[in-house]
Amino acid sequence: MQRVNLSAVSEFVLVGLSDAPEIRLLLFVLFLLIYLATIAGNITLLIALSIDSHLHSPMYFFLGNLSLLDLLCPTITMPKMLGTLLLEHKEISFSGCLFQHFSLIAVVGTEIFLLAVMAYDRYVAVCHPLRYLSIMSTKLCAQLALGTWATGLLNSLLHTSLVFTLSFCGPNKIQQYYCDLPPVLALSCSSTHSRELVILVVAGVLGSSACMVTVVSYICILLEILARRSSGIWPKAFSTCGCHLAIVCLFYGTTIFTYVRPSFTYSLHWDRVVSMLYGMLTPLLNPIIYSLRNKEVKCALKRVINMKICNIKEDVNDLFFSSKNSTHL
Repeated sequence: MQRVNLSAVSEFVLVGLSDAPEIRLLLFVLFLLIYLATIAGNITLLIALSIDSHLHSPMYFFLGNLSLLDLLCPTITMPKMLGTLLLEHKEISFSGCLFQHFSLIAVVGTEIFLLAVMAYDRYVAVCHPLRYLSIMSTKLCAQLALGTWATGLLNSLLHTSLVFTLSFCGPNKIQQYYCDLPPVLALSCSSTHSRELVILVVAGVLGSSACMVTVVSYICILLEILARRSSGIWPKAFSTCGCHLAIVCLFYGTTIFTYVRPSFTYSLHWDRVVSMLYGMLTPLLNPIIYSLRNKEVKCALKRVINMKICNIKEDVNDLFFSSKNSTHL
């Protein structure tokens, strides 16, 4: 068996968005603001979920996991991209590219499975409300969350091992702003057909399974709503499920378009736009769509903000009085 040579390419060059020098500074400011807004929104949501006892339920437990994933996803790629735009430091080491690729696939995969778990949680809440707490017990929620993270990590380990054990001995310019699967595969000197097939099959089986759970859960929810025939239930159901399904469709659509297709269909500019949708905008929009449209979360956020304002006022007053007393002395 031929030995795979991993030392031929010691680093990659991330071309990405840095090939547009005339708007590079504008892009840096724009993406920095998006990144800071994403971090602020998800951290605020995590704080509210952790300290407000009204939100200690299975639904918000999974929402906290989603917010954590939405923190990790842009943090894996955007700092390097911002550095490339500002400092024009485009190089990334082979091991750094491997780690970035592994982390991103793990986060994306985990989020796909988590969305399916959240859909199942909503199914139990709507179709079996009286047994909701007994079915969605603390033990089951922990097992489901642990299962999604473990499956995402194992799936990423398989993908990364298939890609980065290939031979890279020629061009090293990645036509993306991070080490993504399709552009890295395109740089390999080895034949990638068999590995692409394995990646497509595994991603197809796992992705379609998670998608099937989500679709079936919402079909059951729809049938339950139709069976109840309660006035006023449609606007509430559309407000809750419509937003969730919009994000699910956006996430699944962009992820499948980016990963689950042969390499000869790749398009340089369109792939960048699509990857930005799930890599930047989806983590930014999730706290808004999942949380700010939820009355309980809104109240929790208001309580957290008011508590922080009160603490700041108390600190200012203590500082003022202590400085005043020291002046008198």
